[in-house]
Amino acid sequence: MAKPAHRRKRSRRLRSALLCTAAALVCAAAVFLFLPRPASPAVQAGPASPVSAPEESSSLPAEPKSAAAPSSSAAPDPVVTAVQGAAAGDNLLHDGLYLQAARRAQREGSSGYDFTALYEHVFPLFSGSDLNLINAETLFSDELEPSAYPRFCSPGDAGRALYDMGFNVFFLANNHIYDKGAEGLASTMRFWDSMPQDIAVSGLSPAGEEAPVPMLEKDGVRFACLAFTEMTNGLPTPSGAAYHVTLLSDEDKVRDQIERARRQADFVIVSAHWGTENTHTVSQSQRAWAQKLADWGADLILGTHPHVVQPIETVTSADGRTVPVAYSLGNFVSAQIPLDNLVGIVLRFTAEKTEWPDGRTETEIRDLAAVPVVMHYDANFANLRLYPFSSYTEELAASHGTGGVTLAAIESILKENIAPEYLAPG
Repeated sequence: MAKPAHRRKRSRRLRSALLCTAAALVCAAAVFLFLPRPASPAVQAGPASPVSAPEESSSLPAEPKSAAAPSSSAAPDPVVTAVQGAAAGDNLLHDGLYLQAARRAQREGSSGYDFTALYEHVFPLFSGSDLNLINAETLFSDELEPSAYPRFCSPGDAGRALYDMGFNVFFLANNHIYDKGAEGLASTMRFWDSMPQDIAVSGLSPAGEEAPVPMLEKDGVRFACLAFTEMTNGLPTPSGAAYHVTLLSDEDKVRDQIERARRQADFVIVSAHWGTENTHTVSQSQRAWAQKLADWGADLILGTHPHVVQPIETVTSADGRTVPVAYSLGNFVSAQIPLDNLVGIVLRFTAEKTEWPDGRTETEIRDLAAVPVVMHYDANFANLRLYPFSSYTEELAASHGTGGVTLAAIESILKENIAPEYLAPG
């Protein structure tokens, strides 16, 4: 039986409404599917994990959620800069040393002085350092005749040889600085002024002027290099001299230089020419001066003058810093006779500067290592040359011109005077 017309019309309207509703729901679902979904609170990024069945309950405590990754606002790390240094003792050029250099140059058909043989075995001790320091025990001049004990003056070629080895800090304040009077002072300063400008020369101040603060910068780290002496062999400042040294006994001037250096530099290195010759014993005067130098601002103190090695110690400054003191590095080169005068050390160290993002700066002298060196020559002071102790053999010791030299005797000198924590094999 046919359905009434009104029912057919309503059915058609109902079907149309249902179809429209279904279509609307499909569209809404499609929009929902393609809307970006917020990330899970626990995982901010990464592929979605497949849905898994619920895990069985466990009596074990739940594992803690992993910590969120550091935010971009986390404080940056400090910047740490480490500069390697090496310091040598007295470069004491007796006449045998520069006469050998003259003969070597002549054999090679050149004028002047060739010091290659003297230093060639110790080149590697300085090649890896950024800062190489030495006490220039004698005047250097291209104008004056070379001379030795008791009034020293060395050829300029000796200074150039040291520069070629890598030395870039030269300390001039010592007991021989007035050996040639005002002329010697002027001549040696003309020599140093002629050298490349990537060096620091310390220890002489212009007369009537404030003492300069010699500076050297390495990898952005600034070093002030100062030098003072306890004596000048009884010689006063020469009349009419354009330069002079600062004596340790002039406390106000010493303190002023160190404090000015402290304000300008990251590290203050002080060369102190002090003590008693030919003794391994540190004097009370040296200890008192070391404390004062540290209190005024020194970060590292390098002692010279005794011509033999003396202990390495530390002192605590008035502001709480730990300051290493090498009371005597001994001779670097010489033609002296006693074995104690022929054994020296090269002091290696690291100068470390730490810069924090908040502006704080910390500095430290660390990793001190005393590398022993031995001055050798054959009979009649022939074939003079310097060796690292690590490469010095029993055969060489037996041929030493002083006689009676043994490795055991050298080791005894070193172990009796240098604490084992500082003594390096070479």
